[in-house]
Amino acid sequence: MKHTITMTINGAPVTAEVDSRLLLVHFIRENLDLTGTHIGCDTSNCGACTILLDGKSIKSCTYLAVRADGAEITTIEGLAPEGTNHPLQQAFHDQHGLHCGFCTPGMILRSVDLLKNNPNPTEEEIRWGISGNLCRCTGYNNIVKSVQQAAKEMQNESESV
Repeated sequence: MKHTITMTINGAPVTAEVDSRLLLVHFIRENLDLTGTHIGCDTSNCGACTILLDGKSIKSCTYLAVRADGAEITTIEGLAPEGTNHPLQQAFHDQHGLHCGFCTPGMILRSVDLLKNNPNPTEEEIRWGISGNLCRCTGYNNIVKSVQQAAKEMQNESESV
């Protein structure tokens, strides 16, 4: 069965006709060609498919596209204006928080949600906050350092405004 859905993705309105069984991750990757959202496990275990839906991080590999009708979605491509980096993207670069990069988009978007709800997390809170996103390469130490750096920078930005 086909449904017409309308949503905002990375600030742009999108309307499409989709099958009722289409997963949001496939809609994002295949219909919109936003391939920064990765497909890792198809079971929501790895978090590579994490996006922001109405500001909250979700795993899009188990979320139907029709459920996102009317939502505002942010993928890694829409996190910062073209040609710039979000503080988390910059921190992952600065702190070597990525190796192969496969988990990085989902890890960053999960961390955006974490810092929105806890702008000054402890190391333990960061580790718990990202625990639903798996990284096979880094051992997480530099990912934690990346989130800590971004948290400080984002606090400094908000204090200077």
